[in-house]
Amino acid sequence: MTIRILLADDHSVVRQGLRMFLSLDSEFEVIGEAPDGSEAVKMARELQPDVVLMDMLMPVMDGITATGIIRKEMPDTEVIALTSVLEDGAVVGAIKAGAIGYLLKDTQQEELIRAIKAAAAGQVQLAPQAAARLMREVRAPDAPQALTERETDVIKLLAQGKANKEIAMELVIGEKTVKTHVSNILLKLGVQSRTQAALYAAQNGLAELGHA
Repeated sequence: MTIRILLADDHSVVRQGLRMFLSLDSEFEVIGEAPDGSEAVKMARELQPDVVLMDMLMPVMDGITATGIIRKEMPDTEVIALTSVLEDGAVVGAIKAGAIGYLLKDTQQEELIRAIKAAAAGQVQLAPQAAARLMREVRAPDAPQALTERETDVIKLLAQGKANKEIAMELVIGEKTVKTHVSNILLKLGVQSRTQAALYAAQNGLAELGHA
């Protein structure tokens, strides 16, 4: 199945390099390029990509704001923050806005490919240092709605870094049912991404975070 990708970066050279590199993988299709956050939101609405590679520092609208809008309006579209800065504010802001993960622009090619495929599969993958930083900074909701027993099963596996398909196989349910459970979990916890749900599970002793 082809993974449809939208690139959002204000540097055309970066977008061109990413497009050329991603075109080498038959599983990827770059369906659009946006030079700023506002255009990224507009194109995401039109094209409904599976994954957005989102720069954090862009004119008109920054990547954090754009990520938040896309995740609220298009919950089936996953966002990976791809940035040149590793500041707590940018990292935490991206995850709070709903990004499923973040990478630096000097990331190895294999790692970028793995992250895109993991995001498309609904798989949370955090580097250990990122997980530690996020655990400190991203607080769990104060009074979330109680999760059902099945939702608790799903969030435990999600936090372990399992993809939707693996969760479905382990719980002997359909992949669409897993997606429905994940949507309900996000709604009940009042969070925007699987990554935040995984952090909640770890903070509340439901599961150990799976590391990349």
